Amino acid sequence: MHTELTDVWYACYGSNICEDRFLCYINGGTPAGAKKHFKGCEDRTKPKDSRAFTIPHEVYFAKESATWDGGGICFLNPEKSNKQSLGRVYQIGVSQFKDLVRQELIFEGVIEIDFEALRKNGSYNCLPNGRYGELLYLGELEGKPVISFTSPLYLSEEINAPSAAYLKTIAKGLQEIYDIDKEGLIEYFSELEGMKNTSAAPKLSKILS
Repeated sequence: MHTELTDVWYACYGSNICEDRFLCYINGGTPAGAKKHFKGCEDRTKPKDSRAFTIPHEVYFAKESATWDGGGICFLNPEKSNKQSLGRVYQIGVSQFKDLVRQELIFEGVIEIDFEALRKNGSYNCLPNGRYGELLYLGELEGKPVISFTSPLYLSEEINAPSAAYLKTIAKGLQEIYDIDKEGLIEYFSELEGMKNTSAAPKLSKILS
């Protein structure tokens, strides 16, 4: 018999690594540099814990986000990789996680998640046509599941460089929890699809100054 799941670790890899930006999903608000106001969660309890967490999936930039000046936003390749992506986990309530997913999916309905199926299969699609509908199970921390989300498909046809404001937000978050300097950030970002071999890559130094 399983005890009812009350908390999960939400694993992020994009702008939510920055705590101020993530808290706009919890409390409501407009992130610095963004163009969209977020409604927030019904339960506005602050995350119980947060820490650095590397993710065994490759990060890439794709689609065009109205929130971030039409630039690409982060996704994880749903296929596992030997490459470790820099991420962060927040311990939040199950209802908060569902509200977070709903806001990311820009979906007004009820989000149903079978956490047992997610654990068993390693993934679970909570909204087949949603841009972040594919939930990924990344193991356990202190007996609670670590969960991220991404597109169910690798968006190879929609690769797109991110905006400066989006990159700065991710960089700020990474420096909150990792011992990483500007050179380390440039090295990390320049290797990601959507950034490498693009006209945006040479501008990284200026963007991150």
